[in-house]
Amino acid sequence: QVQLVESGGGLVQAGGSLRLSCAASRSIFRINFMGWYRQAPGKQRELVAGIYLGGSTNYVDSVKGRFTISRDNAKNTMYLQMNSLKPEDTAVYYCYAPMYGRDYWGQGTQVTVSS
Repeated sequence: QVQLVESGGGLVQAGGSLRLSCAASRSIFRINFMGWYRQAPGKQRELVAGIYLGGSTNYVDSVKGRFTISRDNAKNTMYLQMNSLKPEDTAVYYCYAPMYGRDYWGQGTQVTVSS
């Protein structure tokens, strides 16, 4: 069993920044892919950013240039630095990792951006 625990969400004004963290209870050293998803009220969950073992990343168009995903394998932690936040970024953010033969999700952390 693996636990993914997010932290760092909160309320911020438009233009502000937040840094989300996702701590895994087991090693992520050999985990090929990890990602951040978000789900806004009444909308489907969407992949915001993903990062691969080799360091390559991808982002949904709406966050390119504003969000940066990273991982620290030594700390078993993934991050999402979110800058220039907009009200439309308001959502519950989830970390995701397929690990050890299963898909794992964190419990979610609320990000609210006020205008």
